[in-house]
Amino acid sequence: MALTHKEVFERYMYAGAVTRNPDAMAALFTDDGVYDAPLAPDGHPLHRRLVGRDAIRSGISVYHQQPTYQGAVNLERSAFVLHDTADPDVFIAEIDVAFDEADGRRTTMALVQIFRLREGKIAMLRDYFSELPSVAADDDSS
Repeated sequence: MALTHKEVFERYMYAGAVTRNPDAMAALFTDDGVYDAPLAPDGHPLHRRLVGRDAIRSGISVYHQQPTYQGAVNLERSAFVLHDTADPDVFIAEIDVAFDEADGRRTTMALVQIFRLREGKIAMLRDYFSELPSVAADDDSS
C-alpha cells in the first residue's frame, strides 16, 4: 500500500526534526535521491546538492553535529500545511516552527519543502530554509 503525502512528510519530520537520525532520513530517499537546500548560506553543511543515500546520510550527520537552536519548540503555535499538485508524485509542505525563547520572546522559522516521490520514496527534496538569526550568529562566533 502506497504511503500518503502526509505519511511521507510525517516520517521525514520524525527522522529529521524529532529523532535527528541521519540513517532514518537517508532510508526515506531512493538510492539516487537528491536533497537540495538552495537557500542555505555558504559554509552551511547542507549548502550543496546531496546525491544518493550515502551523501544524504553524511550531510545530515554533519548538520546534526552543529549546535541546536536553544529556543523551546512550541507545538501549539507550530503548524504545517501540505499542498498536493497536479503531479501525484509531487507535494509541497509549508512549515512554521514556533519557538519560545528563554527571555520570553517568540520566534518563528518558516520554510517550504518540495517533495518529488518515486515508488513511495523521496527522489528529490528541495528544502527552502534559512537558519534562525541566533543560530547563524552562534555559528559566526566559532
